[in-house]
Amino acid sequence: MEKVYTGKTKDVYKLENGNVMLKFKDDCTGKDGVFDPGENSVGLTIDGIGKANLETSVYYFEMLKKAGIKTHYVGADIENATMEVLPATVFGHGLEVICRLVATGSFIRRYGEYIADGTKIENGYVECTFKNDEKGDPLVTSEGLEVLGVMDQKMFASMKEQTLKITKIVADDLKTIGLDLWDIKFEFGYNNGEVILIDEIASGNMRVYKDGTIVDPVELTKLILNR
Repeated sequence: MEKVYTGKTKDVYKLENGNVMLKFKDDCTGKDGVFDPGENSVGLTIDGIGKANLETSVYYFEMLKKAGIKTHYVGADIENATMEVLPATVFGHGLEVICRLVATGSFIRRYGEYIADGTKIENGYVECTFKNDEKGDPLVTSEGLEVLGVMDQKMFASMKEQTLKITKIVADDLKTIGLDLWDIKFEFGYNNGEVILIDEIASGNMRVYKDGTIVDPVELTKLILNR
């Protein structure tokens, strides 16, 4: 296998069959040893979180498949913490798509003078950031993405529609076990000209609360899978 990319939470390899393999790691985004899916750098390592994130991803990718939503997911080897996926081209040098159902985290750090922490956001709010650690993952609008040649408005509309649908599916599932999804982060790419969900749907990429208290990624995975 040829290693093609080293990421914060996983490494990427090219397979002989033309597909791609993702190797999940135990690193999480955060700051000062505290987990935060909104941070743009690795802040802590949690033993077993790589495998936990993979298990959660497989659970939700299978759910999306049943819902008729196409993703890059092909299959997974849980024991080795690897997932086989379709090849897809990322937008620009990497684009993160965040769907917010509750105002918190970096959203409050930016806009706290206009909205209180913990305020519910009706129908969800989708925003995009470029993956760029040096510049703090800057926000970018749909018009900005078009001006910069990253994607056109049709592609953005498809990406936004899918983001809201997928977020609702995840949120509704979490509700069944008494959990509240506050926000979640995705990545999209394009395969044969079609915008599809790539990367993962992992406990480390979502902020979830139970009875007003945030649930850490390892505990969240246990709650999702061991119901």
